[in-house]
Amino acid sequence: MHLLDINELSSSQITDIFNLTDKLQQSGDQPLLHGKTVILFFPESSLRTRITFEKGIKQLGGESILFPPETLDRREELIDTINYIQNWADAIVVRHADFSKVVEMSEHARIPIINAMTSVNHPCEILTDLYSIREQRSDYTELTYTFIGPASNISRSWADIASVMNLDFHHVSVPGQAFAEPSSNYTFHTELEEVLPYSDVILTDSLPNEFRTEEYIRRYGITLARMQLTKPGSMLNPCPPFFREEEVSRDAIDSDYFVGHAFKKNLIYVQQAILLYCLSVSC
Repeated sequence: MHLLDINELSSSQITDIFNLTDKLQQSGDQPLLHGKTVILFFPESSLRTRITFEKGIKQLGGESILFPPETLDRREELIDTINYIQNWADAIVVRHADFSKVVEMSEHARIPIINAMTSVNHPCEILTDLYSIREQRSDYTELTYTFIGPASNISRSWADIASVMNLDFHHVSVPGQAFAEPSSNYTFHTELEEVLPYSDVILTDSLPNEFRTEEYIRRYGITLARMQLTKPGSMLNPCPPFFREEEVSRDAIDSDYFVGHAFKKNLIYVQQAILLYCLSVSC
């Protein structure tokens, strides 16, 4: 089984991955990947996702071999690259800007292809975030999720998981940033203050250069004062890397609304669960 995009999963499959993650957290290190080799394609700039995939594979007794994503941009056709790799590897985890390249890899592969981020989506990250929210709020499927920022791989993956898991999802940005084919769970707004009073989870992503303006930040930047307009018990979950005084203010990050850096600790467990699920390895 491949994991390319959240919208290719069912709600029961996501629940299965979450339940497997629960077991991994409770059982500690097990040699569930003993004798298996995972090929990783990651840029040098990757930090959290790469650390947790490499460490997670090692904890489960597997081995990983790392290549830069540019290796996939050579003149050799991907069908040949993949057919050679799968002589020796059991799975491939790939972080590459071009989603179509990841899809093409999956079309030729007999081993799982796991998307570790493209410019279109970021499935492992968002699955982990929802899992971590589930840990803190048992009513996570009943919360209102609000993403503030332009259309991006992060906002798209949140919209996808909201559709699959039937979450109430709102997207706030300037006109022209709404997704072309939204689900019934998706509502687009241009005015931030109108959606804050019924928001439980505030989501952001780092701003592209063209949106890093004083006017945009004044209109849509998440400050402590704006967090105080949200529902009681709300949380601020900025996707890292986040930048203070841009999409989020310093006082918002310093407040109790911020989910904290430990919120991402579950990346290692969810990604382990994804690997085992795609490889059909039981825990």
